[in-house]
Amino acid sequence: MKRRELGLELLMDNLYNIKAYPEYPAKLEKEEVKRFCQQIRRDIVVSTFSAGSGHPGGSLSAADMFGVLWSNFLKHKPSDPFWDGRDHVIYSKGHVTPLIYSLYAETGYYNRSLLSTFREFGSPLQGHPANSKLDCIEVSSGSLGQGLSIAAGIAMGLKQDGKPNQVYALCGDGESQEGQIWEAIMSSAHFHLDNLTLFFDYNNLEIDGFVEDIMGIAPIEDKFKSFNWHTIVIDAHNIDEINNGIQTALSNTDRPTVIIGRSIKGKGVSYMENQAGWHGRAPNEEELKIALEDINRGI
Repeated sequence: MKRRELGLELLMDNLYNIKAYPEYPAKLEKEEVKRFCQQIRRDIVVSTFSAGSGHPGGSLSAADMFGVLWSNFLKHKPSDPFWDGRDHVIYSKGHVTPLIYSLYAETGYYNRSLLSTFREFGSPLQGHPANSKLDCIEVSSGSLGQGLSIAAGIAMGLKQDGKPNQVYALCGDGESQEGQIWEAIMSSAHFHLDNLTLFFDYNNLEIDGFVEDIMGIAPIEDKFKSFNWHTIVIDAHNIDEINNGIQTALSNTDRPTVIIGRSIKGKGVSYMENQAGWHGRAPNEEELKIALEDINRGI
């Protein structure tokens, strides 16, 4: 059986039967959130397998934070992607499309069978998110270092218009080696963008190895504090800590918030965890089998 045929077969087997709500936040119970995150992980490994390429490692490390955000906090409507009351999400770490596309599929923006076309020529599910291909994508991204500036601009515009919408952004640790990230961090605090929350996916690895070996960013918590950000450090795979972190961010006033998620690259798949080589590599059929076994039993 060909990769895409097998991928489609597996994607149609929705193991956890996640319900697509008419609008969000859905306010799922803790165990439901865990199942939601497991389903996202299944989608990530199956869609990258189907394509024979993609970025599973960093998608898996951010899956729990964004599973919680999307199910329990993010205001959005699958029936109306341009809903004026929606919160805005900008993926500065734009290569994690296996995660991004799964979130949209599992919440009802399109049929989840579309995930089997990931990175296929002509598919709207390109390797980096493109809003010319999908209405639900706020901003085309993937050029590392730029997304936080875009998020800050949206947050500033919303404040000037007196709108209550929140803006969330996802940034990687390797990406924070880009100078533009720090310009955005400085300006966001200067303009008191308390409607902006940044998720900092701190898995300590990038495509070439350990972040600290390539261009050290530590101590990242102290740096954000020195730039006058409200700074929260969490276990990025603990549902309660993620929930509490987002709730705290939403109650913060007068400055932006960063949630530094100490995460594990490849989380949930035994042979991918803490391995830089899985930054941008797809599993083969045997590896996919092991990955699904790991995810299904929740390692």
